[in-house]
Amino acid sequence: MPVRYCMRIRRFATSLACLRHDIPPFHYMIARFGGDSVRCAAYATFGTQALSDAVLLAITDRRACLLANHGMLVVGDDLQQAFDLGVEFEVLCEQYWRACQLGQPVLLDAAEMSIVLARFAAYGQQP
Repeated sequence: MPVRYCMRIRRFATSLACLRHDIPPFHYMIARFGGDSVRCAAYATFGTQALSDAVLLAITDRRACLLANHGMLVVGDDLQQAFDLGVEFEVLCEQYWRACQLGQPVLLDAAEMSIVLARFAAYGQQP
């Protein structure tokens, strides 16, 4: 198994993590992180096995998750990918936060997210 790198960034992601909600499919770029939502791990004290266990549940089949009342965690195959995904995720969190200031964002349905997830399987690859 290849080494995976993790990156934590704070700001809008931390604000959302303090709400303890998953980020729903308000934008198709949610699929960039591996699913039709970004999950929020249950709260546990930092540095504990309980937090590690909660993160493992939330990040299964994903590249990012929120950590309730902590912030975010993003994983990449190397340091550069982890950094790039971290920046993208923070931007996505800001967009969601801003959209929520104006009301309830309109969510993409399961059928559309299924199409987007299939397209992301080859995202950034040349034929």
